[in-house]
Amino acid sequence: MSALIEIRDLSKAYTRGKQTVEVLHSIQLDVQQGDFLALMGPSGSGKTTLLNLIGGLDTPTGGSINVGGERIDQLSGAALAKWRASRVGFVFQFYNLMPTLSAQKNVELPLLLTKLSAAERRKRAAIALQLVGLADRASHKPTELSGGQQQRVSIARAIVSDPTLLVCDEPTGDLDRQSAEDVLTLLQALNREHGKTIVMVTHDPRAAARASRTLHLDKGTLVTEAEAMAA
Repeated sequence: MSALIEIRDLSKAYTRGKQTVEVLHSIQLDVQQGDFLALMGPSGSGKTTLLNLIGGLDTPTGGSINVGGERIDQLSGAALAKWRASRVGFVFQFYNLMPTLSAQKNVELPLLLTKLSAAERRKRAAIALQLVGLADRASHKPTELSGGQQQRVSIARAIVSDPTLLVCDEPTGDLDRQSAEDVLTLLQALNREHGKTIVMVTHDPRAAARASRTLHLDKGTLVTEAEAMAA
């Protein structure tokens, strides 16, 4: 069975003035459909850069990224944006909710890019909020919700278009212990019960323990756990 994500010889470099900084070097990675992968590593190791490449938020300097049979590294900017909108749900450390909109309206935002009617958008947003346990908070604005609730709204927004892939960048990094546990339980349920493939960057071993496997990055290279601990 072919992997959902196939990455071969992936590299990423940024140019700062006359200096070229290589962030990722010759990454080889397969992620199967239904996997829950945690990416760990020290600050500056390239975790978020790799996540952004997988989610189509950035493009590589070299190598290939195949997601669901599509070479996203070869897509034009417009085609990549369209692919992202239909295939990927994003969950970030900071919730990026619109403060003037209700939870319901925040969840509906990705659907504004579709041809769905207003009634169908409301219906799908309501289902997503119910799935994350916030059906009774649909009319609340972000300032009326706790941090954990705001993150769950952002997860509802990420899943409302039924994406193939969820990419999560430090999703519990701004939460207290209990709220973090609640969010991780939700992500685990989305993976196990709803078959969502999840790639999550985290610095927290407790968060990584909820994933089905963990990989480590160090200085832009994937390393074994033993190598990571020795570094």
